[in-house]
Amino acid sequence: MNNQFLTTVLLGIIGPQEIIVILTIVAIVFAASLIPLIFFLLTLQNTLNAVSFENRKMQPGEVWLTLIPLFGMVWQFFIVTRMAESLKLEFEKRGISTEEELPGKSLGIAYAVLYCCSIIPFLGYLTAIGGLICWIMYWVKINEYKNRLIATR
Repeated sequence: MNNQFLTTVLLGIIGPQEIIVILTIVAIVFAASLIPLIFFLLTLQNTLNAVSFENRKMQPGEVWLTLIPLFGMVWQFFIVTRMAESLKLEFEKRGISTEEELPGKSLGIAYAVLYCCSIIPFLGYLTAIGGLICWIMYWVKINEYKNRLIATR
């Protein structure tokens, strides 16, 4: 298929205008997917800011390491685990009850595993959909925990 594309470009069927349009569409899709990720990372950072310093298992700014390609896939597991531990300690300190022993960890690990599996050919499409659903659910849950912490200050 690469040879077909290259031949098409060399023969002039796809000209510079078409290539610019294709690159513009790719840039728009990339930007559109980056915006929700930034808001997600802001939610994580603000949640860690709501946790007292002594109960934090990671610094709020460390969530931005997720933006590093490939490293970010692995870093998600550290964020989920440390976020859950931080929330657990903070909830215990404030006397807030939660349904989970480690708040958000099971859902977060599910989203991180599905996110990592999304790079597997063929299987990746299914895991990407499941990962997106779990990611949104995790985001909502962490935001709820953040709001509980802010409300009990």
